[in-house]
Amino acid sequence: MYEIDPTRTDLIEEYDQNPGGPYSPELTLLVNRLRLMPMEDRTIIVSTKRHAEWTLAKMPKTRGDKLEYYDDLVFDDYYEATKKLFRMRWQKVTGVDPV
Repeated sequence: MYEIDPTRTDLIEEYDQNPGGPYSPELTLLVNRLRLMPMEDRTIIVSTKRHAEWTLAKMPKTRGDKLEYYDDLVFDDYYEATKKLFRMRWQKVTGVDPV
């Protein structure tokens, strides 16, 4: 499995420049690694108002249970939501706050 080097903040900057891709080969590996978190640790983006609002939510531990919404993480720009999600997953995997 791809190991994330927490000192590679250049990859965070690259993601910020183009959160929708395409990504460099190394950033692709990183993004794919961040998507492979266990379900109980996974935060996702939920469209709460079609094409207008996105909220981050934590996946439930048991399939079929309700999502746990982060009421303070509501965005009117999808790509801003993806940037926040990227940073949250980065911190969860590496233990380092990406600032």
